[in-house]
Amino acid sequence: MAPLALLLLCQVTLYTTVTSKKACGRPPVPDGVDVSSLKSMYDVGEEVTLACEQGYTPSTTAPRKLACTPAQEWTASDLACTPRTCPIPRPLQALVPGRTQVPFKTVLNYTCDEGYVMNGANESSCLADGTWSHPPPLCKAVNCALPKAPRDGRFVFDKTHTATTTMYGQGWTYECNPPKAPSFERGECKADGTATEPPVCRDVSCSIPEGIPNGFITFAVMRTHGYKETVRYACNDHYVLDGQAEIQCSNTGNWSTKPVCRAPCSVNIKRGRISYNARKLWIADLKPNRVLHGEHVVFYCKNKVEKCGYPVASTCNDGTLTLPECFEEPGKVEYTLRPKTLPSEITMCGPLPSGPSSSAAPA
Repeated sequence: MAPLALLLLCQVTLYTTVTSKKACGRPPVPDGVDVSSLKSMYDVGEEVTLACEQGYTPSTTAPRKLACTPAQEWTASDLACTPRTCPIPRPLQALVPGRTQVPFKTVLNYTCDEGYVMNGANESSCLADGTWSHPPPLCKAVNCALPKAPRDGRFVFDKTHTATTTMYGQGWTYECNPPKAPSFERGECKADGTATEPPVCRDVSCSIPEGIPNGFITFAVMRTHGYKETVRYACNDHYVLDGQAEIQCSNTGNWSTKPVCRAPCSVNIKRGRISYNARKLWIADLKPNRVLHGEHVVFYCKNKVEKCGYPVASTCNDGTLTLPECFEEPGKVEYTLRPKTLPSEITMCGPLPSGPSSSAAPA
C-alpha cells in the first residue's frame, strides 16, 4: 500500500504548487486603449505596454508600461486616450451652436425636407484620421412638368420662368378669358412631383354691393358685378376705416371682406388734465370732446405713498375709452381752487408723455 500513498501525496503537492502561484488579472485600462493583445492573467513581474486604439490620441509620449507587482497589483499609468475629432460640415454648424468638432465614431444621418430628393449618401461617419466617410449630400428640389393651361385661359408664373420644367415650391396664377373666372386661382409644383391640375373657367357674378354702418360706397353702379370688379368704401366724418377700403368680386361669386367704420370716443370726465396728441391740456379745453378710434389718451394717477403722479394711457376702441382704474376725478373745489395739487401737476414718478405741455389754469 505504500507506493499508492506516495503517489497520492505527490499529486496533492503538485496541485498546491500550481494553484498558489501569484499572478495579476487583466489590467484596468481607460476608454480608448487597445485591448486586443491583453491577456486574462499575468505573472508577477510581467509587464504590459499600453497603446491607444486607432482614432484616439495618447495624453503622454512617456513610456506607458504597467507591471504586475508581488502584491498582485498593477503599477499606475497616467495614460488617457482622447478620441480624435472631425469638423462639423459648415452648413450644419448652425444646428449645434458653439460646436465646430465632433468625436471619432460620430455618425451623421441626413434627411431632406419634403419636396426635395437626396443626391449622395444619407449617412456619414467620423473616421480615425479625422475625416468623414462621405461628404454631405445635396438636397435637390423635386421637378414637375410645366403646368397645363385651363380651357379658355392661361397660367402666369409668379416669377419669370424659361425652363422646360418647374421646381417644388414654384407657383403660378390661373387666368380665364373675361368675363369668366377660374374655379381656383393658384397652382404649384407639389412635393410628389406633380403640378396642380388646371381649373375650370366659368361665369361668375357677385350680388349688388351693400353699404356699411356709418359709411358709404364712394362710387358704384348698383348692379351685379363680374369677376375682379371692385367697389370702394369710405366712412362718415370722424369714423375710422378698419380694413381694406376696396373690395373685389372673387372667383367664388362672393365679395371680399367689407371694411368697418370704427366710432370715435368721448373722454368721460368733467374735471382733470389729460395728454392727447402730444399736448397736455385741461379737459375743458378738449373741444370738441372727441378722440378717434385707435388714438391714445393719457390720464394721470397719484402714487399716494410716494406722493407723486404718473401717466397711464388708454386707447379709443370703436367708441369706448376706458378710464384707468387708478384714475380719481377731483372734486369741484379741489379742481378749481387747488389745481396744483392734482396728480397731473405734482412731481412725476415716471416719464411724462412727449410733446409740448399747456400751463393754462382750469376753468
